[in-house]
Amino acid sequence: MKVFLSHSSSFDYVSELYEPLKGSLAIDHDIFFPHDSDKDGINTKDIIPVCDLMLAEVSHPSTGQGIEIGWASANNIPIICIYRSGTKPSSAIRFISDRVIEYSSSEDMIKKLRTEIANQAVL
Repeated sequence: MKVFLSHSSSFDYVSELYEPLKGSLAIDHDIFFPHDSDKDGINTKDIIPVCDLMLAEVSHPSTGQGIEIGWASANNIPIICIYRSGTKPSSAIRFISDRVIEYSSSEDMIKKLRTEIANQAVL
């Protein structure tokens, strides 16, 4: 499955998001990590429509991420939103996805995402 990862750049996304995903889910799925150093200058508007799924880490508000989520929604790309316990994601995400997952740790995030992605593959 081709997955577009969307997130704010205002937190340590490399250790909190990229490393856990690369060590687990990226083994079985083609995940686009937008802030990897080799992705500079790539227009994500062109990438999103060819993906099977968007994974949006929504713990931290981000205008750019909101735009990407809008592109995914406009292209009928399913969106899974995840957020860390103790944060308050925007209430607007309920309008773009009914798949909103709270996680408490990297391990919890991976476990819950495996289930959600497997469910998405069945749909």
